[in-house]
This record gives sequence, C-alpha cells and structure tokens, in this order.
Amino acid sequence: MILKDSFLQELQQLRHELHQHPEVSGEEQHTAERITSFIKNYDPDEVIDHIGGYGLAFVFNGSAAGPTLTFRAELDALPIHEINEVPHRSLYENKGHKCGHDGHMIMVAALAKLLHDNRPAKGRVILLFQPAEETGQGARWMLNDPKYNLIEPDFIFALHNLPGYPENQIILKEGTFAAASKGLIIELIGKTSHAAEPQNGNSPLRAMSELQLFLNELTLHTENLQNFCLATVVHSRLGERAFGTTPGKAEVMTTIRAYEDSDLAKMEATAVAFANELGKMYGLKVNISDTESFSSTLNDKKAVDMITEASVLVSNDMVTKEEPFRWSEDFGLFTQSCKGALFGLGAGVNTPDLHNPDYDFPDEITATGVAVFYNIINNLLNKADA
Repeated sequence: MILKDSFLQELQQLRHELHQHPEVSGEEQHTAERITSFIKNYDPDEVIDHIGGYGLAFVFNGSAAGPTLTFRAELDALPIHEINEVPHRSLYENKGHKCGHDGHMIMVAALAKLLHDNRPAKGRVILLFQPAEETGQGARWMLNDPKYNLIEPDFIFALHNLPGYPENQIILKEGTFAAASKGLIIELIGKTSHAAEPQNGNSPLRAMSELQLFLNELTLHTENLQNFCLATVVHSRLGERAFGTTPGKAEVMTTIRAYEDSDLAKMEATAVAFANELGKMYGLKVNISDTESFSSTLNDKKAVDMITEASVLVSNDMVTKEEPFRWSEDFGLFTQSCKGALFGLGAGVNTPDLHNPDYDFPDEITATGVAVFYNIINNLLNKADA
C-alpha cells in the first residue's frame, strides 16, 4: 500500500495545523472538531462524538459481518512551551504537541480515505480519538461512557512514535509494553508559629525529611516485588517563603512506577502506611491523594502477531524489545477490555526526546504508520482465509 504524495502532503498540512493549535487534556474541543471535519469528507457510516469528553469514534462498515478493528489516537497536547522555530510552531504559550499526538492523529485519520476508497469485505473498522491521554484519564472516561458500548472492538491497536530509534523502525513486544505508574501527593499538616517561638508550633520538617528518604528507597522497603519498580521524589515543599513563621505544612510528591500493576499497588500501600505512621509519631495530620494513574499496557500475543504480519509488508527493520518501556500510556485500559497491542515506530536516533520543548513529530514516518495500520485491516477483513 503506497500513499500518493499529494495525500501525504495533505496529511502533513493537517498535522502542522494541529501542531499550531495544541489543546491540553480535557480541552480538546477544536482539535476534535478539526478531526471530524477531515474524516467526514470520507463518508463514515457513523460518527459518535463526545465519548468521555471530546472523544470521537468514526465507524466504517464492511460488506458482510465480521470482526471489529479499532485504531486509537490521542487528541491532547502538553503544557510545555515550544522553542522550535519551525513555520508550524505552536501559536499558544505553554502548550505544545511534545509527545507527537498530532502525528498519531493524522496516521489514524488517513485510514478514513483508504477505507472510503476500499471498503472492507467484512467486519467494521473504527477510528477512535481519545482525550486526556497525558493525564491518564481519557481512556477511563471513554470506557465508562455508555456510548463506548456502541463500539465493542474485537481488537484495538495503537502506535507511539519513539525518538532514539531509527526512522520507520517497528518496535514490538508481547506482554507488558509500558509500565504502570501513579503520582502520590502526601501532605503533612502540623501547626505554624512565630519564628521566634518555634516551641509553640509543630513543624513537619523532620517527618518530611524522613518521608523523602523513605520514598527515595521505597522499593527496598516494599516486600515481595515481582519485577522492575521505581519511586522518584519529584517535588517537595515546606512552609511558606516567609522569615517570620515556622512551617506548618509540608508536601511531598513522588512518582511510583512498575511493570506489574500488583507491584505498583504494593508500593503505594507501603508509602501510605509509612506516611500515616509518621503522622502518628509527630502528631501531624496526613492527607494522601493520587494523580495521573496509569495501568501497565499489556499486549496480546495474537494482536502482536497481527502487527508483525502487517509490518513485514512495509519494512524489514523490526525489533523485539526485551524489557518494557518505563514510561506509561493509558492505552493499557483499552487492552484490559479487549485484545489489542501498542507498538513503537522509530522517530529517528537524533530526534529530541518526547516531552522536550524542542521535540517535533517527524513527518517522514507518517506513511509507515498508516501502512502498518491499513495492512492489519486488509489482512483480517479483506482476505478470504482470514
């Protein structure tokens, strides 16, 4: 399957437009409208909008009954200021497509034209665009929306561009592809006082110091961990910027991550128990909350085999990763509800890392991503022996 240069240029223009107008998690209204406008040109059989926020699904029916294949992309950008001087740089302060979701969107959107020109012989294809991937909320929002029941995929697929790998290389892995992670926010609340009379207050200084050291070595304090685990203290704050008062409140934020969801739960339980113990020891009130919670992304073997079969028609450059990626993706919630897989697409060995202010999705890898997706469709829905 070869995309015409004119269509690739159209896709590039769409990506550049999306790149110029990034919208962060939960605010993807205009991005969703632009994607809808593009895909409606290719006559989807059904459009389902506002799934779990600004989520979208475009349905293309085959001629006969068969399996439902879903291809997912992310709508949201990041709260990161762009420093590139490219013509299509972000027009908004402190907002940028620094994870390549603009590129992911156009690769899934491109399937609309291919499906319009070559309707599947059987089954259904659904182009799914989710909000709020970066905060770990969007997949859950969509799955909890009754509208998602109209989709009911048999298989779901997605890709993520990967800087540091050669352009157009396909990166595959069965089982855990990306780690689970969660942000923990622990508040230690004591009592402030005049700085001249610290004995009248209850500073959380000692408890905060002990908590930071404990969290930094959380994996050593957690029993029966099965696989890779990591805890990283990312932010701490004690009191206010004032010389006249003692601190009455401390806040420690840590990110925990693990290849296994069960290990993540053990780490969280250990951290919570220790924080509460400190509260009792020092007479502090303890508040604990979490944010940006991601399950591990588990790839189904059959789905990975389908990606492999589709990829060999596109590229000889495929690698199987031995260890999961340490970053997280909320695509894992989709693969808990049906069979599916996430694969990597090399974005270039010299391309800046994801989430860096100088990152920009490389247009040169677009055709490969589209081709792999379309070959999955063709192999399963158009071949008589599939």
